[in-house]
Amino acid sequence: MRPIATTRAATGIATGKLAIWWVLASEVVIFGGLLASYVMHRLGHPEWADAAVHTNTWIGAINTFVLLSSSLTAVLAHQAAERGDGKKAARYLYYTIGGAATFIGVKSYEWWYEISHGYTITSNTFWAFYYSAAGLHALHVIAGAVIMFIVARDAAKNLELHRVELIGIYWHFVDIVWIFLFPLLYIAK
Repeated sequence: MRPIATTRAATGIATGKLAIWWVLASEVVIFGGLLASYVMHRLGHPEWADAAVHTNTWIGAINTFVLLSSSLTAVLAHQAAERGDGKKAARYLYYTIGGAATFIGVKSYEWWYEISHGYTITSNTFWAFYYSAAGLHALHVIAGAVIMFIVARDAAKNLELHRVELIGIYWHFVDIVWIFLFPLLYIAK
């Protein structure tokens, strides 16, 4: 039996879906403010190009591919859940979690490399923004993977399949944020 809060739809939108959109609206404010301040500060500080040249575009591109691929498996999980195939939905969610783990592994290597070469959060303002933006994003990747694991565990038992769509919406947001971060941090040098 589902709790009433997950099925009620006084607005015509299921409560869970409305809740995830409210969460994402607050996240847009957080990331939007961070990215807007980054762009405005960078426009006024052309010397940032000297620091930005030390980011590794190939590593950023690999992580972009990983996140885009994991969004595909999130979509496939949602399609499976819509057909009532919880086991298949869970399998695709586990693939998505694997993408999240790969992203964090690559990001960990990248940060180890940068820090070992003296590029730390205190090196200059560019690196402070870089680590703040990429770190906040990485925390969202980790949170998404943890929640996705809980959803996948239930989906494997054909329980709460509507949650597969909700975590998918969140995951696509995480992906979209990276689509903004990648060019700002890695390409615009």
